[in-house]
Amino acid sequence: MTNLVHDADMIAASADDWRERDLAVLWHPCTQMREHPNTLPLVPIERGEGAWLIGRDGRRYLDAVSSWWTNLFGHAEPRIARAIANQAMQLEQVILAGFSHAPAVELAEQLLAIAPTQAGREPLTKVFYADNGSAGVEVALKMAFHWFHNRGEIKRTKFIALENGYHGETIGALSVGDIPLYRRVYAPLLCEAMFAPSPDAYMARPGETAADCAERAASGLEAMLQQHAGEVCALILEPLVQCAGGMRMHDPAYLRRARALCDTHGVFMIADEIAVGFGRTGTLFACEQAGVQPDLLCLSKGLTGGFLPLAAVLATQAIYDGFLDDSRERAFLHSHSYTGNPLACAAALASLAIFRDDDVLARNRVTAARMAELAAPFAALPHVAEIRQTGMILAIELARDGNRHTPFDPALRIGLLAYRAALERGVVLRPLGDMLYWMPPYCIDNAQLQLLAQVTAEVIEEVTACV
Repeated sequence: MTNLVHDADMIAASADDWRERDLAVLWHPCTQMREHPNTLPLVPIERGEGAWLIGRDGRRYLDAVSSWWTNLFGHAEPRIARAIANQAMQLEQVILAGFSHAPAVELAEQLLAIAPTQAGREPLTKVFYADNGSAGVEVALKMAFHWFHNRGEIKRTKFIALENGYHGETIGALSVGDIPLYRRVYAPLLCEAMFAPSPDAYMARPGETAADCAERAASGLEAMLQQHAGEVCALILEPLVQCAGGMRMHDPAYLRRARALCDTHGVFMIADEIAVGFGRTGTLFACEQAGVQPDLLCLSKGLTGGFLPLAAVLATQAIYDGFLDDSRERAFLHSHSYTGNPLACAAALASLAIFRDDDVLARNRVTAARMAELAAPFAALPHVAEIRQTGMILAIELARDGNRHTPFDPALRIGLLAYRAALERGVVLRPLGDMLYWMPPYCIDNAQLQLLAQVTAEVIEEVTACV
């Protein structure tokens, strides 16, 4: 017994040492660092195992948010790990300007083969690689603007995005985001963008269905396009779910109207499927549920199964052809040092192979149904305003007395309290404001889902007990 106590003390001391070393040198993302080490606990992780993260102190944490929505098949998934290891023994990196390699070509071929299609529309035929989601959005925005510039349509300098949307943190991506917390300080640096009404079904008026809300928002988009005819180069949106905006969900009808309006006004449609792609919404790509195909499709996060950073922008042949000329100024000279990195492409190829071999989408449908079943009782809790779900994304909106029009005072920091309470119980729930969500790895099993539901219910009751 003495040895066991000693070992436990040693493990705890090791975790504390890592916390101290971390805070001495690291600046963490999306974090007010002053909250460390007291208000916001720092959790040193030693390894991952399926749906679990294992801390340096030996504690296990159920990763209910897929490590920022990236991990699809579980941590340390051996098939992806082997693919990376094998590729590392052959070719780890080569400049993609003037050179090529098999993983980049094969991945592009496979992505184009599975990309969303639409009857009567030219398919997506070209892939441009980038390093991460924000970089991918930058690529798409620049392509859209530059294409019109090459045609002499120099007045088309504006972008339309959706209210409450989010597309990343680089300057261009931030310019088309509409979450004040992220963009307010940087407003003087941002490019010109306009924000159309969001089709967010949570904001439906009394008597409106989700489809009604989508149609009303589409009418607002139509008015904006009419008012700025000849000035807009692209509309960018997150199909079906505005993730960072609070997992707000909308009816596919909006995507159909948006696609038609873009065609009418000669505007490109950019679909940001960075978070919602690769099976998250129930189909491989969210656009499929509306039967629409974008002109530019941005992919990242789950593209590599959560192993390595990689983004891909899929474009039509017409967009690609718009840059072909003897002049270098008309070429798309955007570049990243690690564009099409062989290791990342190998990971993505292994991830796509798992989709084929394991019939992942069919399994996800079963898991999503179980998620809905386990979350249904939350509706009876007094401060739950809504439970909404699209595929493998489930959100629980918390509000005072369950009334969506009376949110909690932000000073209460209900979401932070929920995060800490869940962490103490061995579950990683990283809320967005006062909204809790489940976006687990696809490998999550029934016992783990039951734990997730139990902890979520306990946490909601605990943090709302005294409000």
